[in-house]
Amino acid sequence: MNQQRNGMREVNYVAIGQRRIFRAEVRWQGGLITDVSEIGEERAGLGYLIPGFIDAHVHIESAMLTPAEFGRIALRHGTVGVVSDPHEIANVLGVDGVRFMLENARRSPFHAFFGAPSCVPATPFETANGVLGCAEIEALLAEPEVCCLSEMMNFPGVLARDPEVMAKIALAQRIGLPVDGHAPGMKGAQAAAYIGAGISTDHECFSLREARDKIAHGMWVLIREGSAARNLETLMPLISESPERVMLCSDDKHPDDLLGGHINSMAARAVAAGHSQFDVLRCACLNPLDHYRLPLGRLRTGDPMDAIEVADLQDFRPTRVWLQGRLVAEEGEVLLPRVRVEPVNAFDARPVTVADLRLESDGEAVRVIAVEDGSLVTREKRLRPRVEEGVVLPDLARDILPICVLNRYRPSRPALALIQGFGLKRGAIASSVAHDSHNIVAVGADPESLCAVINRVIEHRGGIALDDGAGGAEILPLPIAGIMSDDDGERVGEAYARLDRAARELGSSLSAPYMTLSFMALLVIPELKLSDQGLFDGRTFSFVDLRA
Repeated sequence: MNQQRNGMREVNYVAIGQRRIFRAEVRWQGGLITDVSEIGEERAGLGYLIPGFIDAHVHIESAMLTPAEFGRIALRHGTVGVVSDPHEIANVLGVDGVRFMLENARRSPFHAFFGAPSCVPATPFETANGVLGCAEIEALLAEPEVCCLSEMMNFPGVLARDPEVMAKIALAQRIGLPVDGHAPGMKGAQAAAYIGAGISTDHECFSLREARDKIAHGMWVLIREGSAARNLETLMPLISESPERVMLCSDDKHPDDLLGGHINSMAARAVAAGHSQFDVLRCACLNPLDHYRLPLGRLRTGDPMDAIEVADLQDFRPTRVWLQGRLVAEEGEVLLPRVRVEPVNAFDARPVTVADLRLESDGEAVRVIAVEDGSLVTREKRLRPRVEEGVVLPDLARDILPICVLNRYRPSRPALALIQGFGLKRGAIASSVAHDSHNIVAVGADPESLCAVINRVIEHRGGIALDDGAGGAEILPLPIAGIMSDDDGERVGEAYARLDRAARELGSSLSAPYMTLSFMALLVIPELKLSDQGLFDGRTFSFVDLRA
């Protein structure tokens, strides 16, 4: 890597706060900007210097990469920093998992900041392997890279002012760190009560009305564009309406999507839709620094030289990226070496048999999980299953398929239910990336393929896998906690893309089959989900019977 931390560039300087662009000479020494000299008007053909993009809320683990490797890919797109919630690995490995992320990130100049996970386990209705109580959270909040208490998903506990929930919030407030929220669909008096407890952000708004209501109550809204949940189109008007209360984030970004673009892609779409470049860049670059008090550069004299040069302010294609004065990416090529890592894991599931996946029914109506493409929210349907001799069979004509969640941490019987919307006509898909406890989740068009694909994940102690129902099988191994790879980000992204294409070749019409699959066990998002302990209604926060 280029270790030089001194330099000078003549650029079109974008003064976001002043809403001006002018030609300037920018000089830096020892990684700090020493001078910004205005020398004329904006000049065509000259690059534009802007602060680096910040992903204001992401689970790095969802990219199936370590923090250092995530940074190598994100830097290509001009992302210089992230605020990451490591609750995925915390559910698998507890506080040791969070410290793994911190230590890996410290080996890279990429600016990875973290929240202390507030809800591990996410609920008491599923099996996780990690527990973070107040003592563990207090210790993590003292780490220099920890800038917030991560998303408080237990919104019923917040509304009820549960003592343990409020104690966790108080820990962050005591040292002046913000508390991130997670309250999908919440509006009005409930939103006011939730925000009044000290929650400052939400990235789960799925309607403009909801987002406006939360902003009116003093909340920051994070506009999300991930691999499964995409809210940019719906919430984009907020960029012009309330640029002082908006940030941009990806939340969950699978590796193939990360190869294609990051926050820069959101910025380009917003500008193309007619929003001011200055408002967009405020949301994408500066607001996260203000809210989380991140020690990154804003292109002022005395600031760290954390910046990107882009060819124009429409596509935001980075030509150069600097971190603390060091050139770390140029023309799409990252100049950082890979950081080697020793895998850590927790995996003790036993193989299943076809008999274990037998779901019995008397033919009466049952609850069916209904998937909506591009959304984490599912619906509940009540349908009569296809039954022969008291056993439920996959109903390919109506797209009603079996879904299974299997405890990965100790030998257990699988939990079974039915799902509509995956569209598989043959074969099965499975993953040990299953938010938030990361048990094994699988959907299949026949019991034999379903059994085979689950056992393939078990054999590798984690991964995403596919069985084509005709003797063909493929897996992307995930040896780090069963949710991340230790391989090069390019290869991981390409392997994931192959699996995603193969899932669509099995009949799935979903835009992101594996990402959608990974959220089918996320109980805190309504309506119906499946945990390793049974079918769960996120509206009432309780288990429900399969039979309706």
